[in-house]
Amino acid sequence: MLLVQVNCGSLDEAHQIAETLVAERLVAGANIISQAHSIYRWQGEVVSDPECVILVKTRDELFEGLTARIKELHSYQTPCIIGTPITAGDPAYLRWLEQETEA
Repeated sequence: MLLVQVNCGSLDEAHQIAETLVAERLVAGANIISQAHSIYRWQGEVVSDPECVILVKTRDELFEGLTARIKELHSYQTPCIIGTPITAGDPAYLRWLEQETEA
């Protein structure tokens, strides 16, 4: 199981990506954090931008396809897509996550 972070430039984009990923069963659920601020280096410059963060829950074996789909939907040239292993969780929740990401 993975918790995947995806940063977006707008709330509308975050909603569209999250809804598509859930509808396509690539993720069980998504949480959108609407007011993040990111500071990063891009093309040699330090950039400071407001962003939204999507946190999605999925299975390890779906990560490659999930990444490809996010890149298709995303406006950024190189979106932040980071998967962190879920090492523990409520068994009932983890079963639900498994069920919701089955084809």
